[in-house]
Amino acid sequence: MDKATIERNTNETQIKIKLCFNHSTDPDSGSVENKIDTGIGFLDHMLNLFAFRAGARLYVKCDGDIHIDGHHTVEDVGIALGQAILQALGNKNGINRYGEASIPMDESLARCVLDISGRPFLVFNANLPCQRLGDFETELTEEFFRAVAFNAGITLHLSIEYGKNTHHMIEAMFKAFGAATKQAIQITGSGIPSTKGIL
Repeated sequence: MDKATIERNTNETQIKIKLCFNHSTDPDSGSVENKIDTGIGFLDHMLNLFAFRAGARLYVKCDGDIHIDGHHTVEDVGIALGQAILQALGNKNGINRYGEASIPMDESLARCVLDISGRPFLVFNANLPCQRLGDFETELTEEFFRAVAFNAGITLHLSIEYGKNTHHMIEAMFKAFGAATKQAIQITGSGIPSTKGIL
């Protein structure tokens, strides 16, 4: 538990992700810094914020067809990150399972509630006023979180309670997702946290 390495190669993207939960250093390099290069600067920034709030170390390298647009890169990085989260959680013995966080970013407030349930679902409520931030198309925020949720087996509810600045709104969502993830993966008992006996 706690570590994962995922490689995903398609005709559109070539991705390698290493994720390490609950460790002060990367197990391979000894680095305490996240190393993230997707070719989309805003996405790199958001992934770094997620990892910091989740208490994780994250390495991401993606070579994608961003000469077309960012869709394949953003979605495929979400797929690979979701797979890494699932792999790192192992058998899920003893995890808290549920996580919740409300994060302000200046005038914006984001809320994330999640359940590491094995039943993937996404509820995404956010009206983002700006269509583009640098090379990042803001409508891809929902695509990213859908890809993560469905590949990690997470029931994920994300919402913007209010806000005006699109950068602040998306940043608050990534931070809230990280903080809720950190809460959900904490070891608080033993055995599978479900009356079904399986997650």
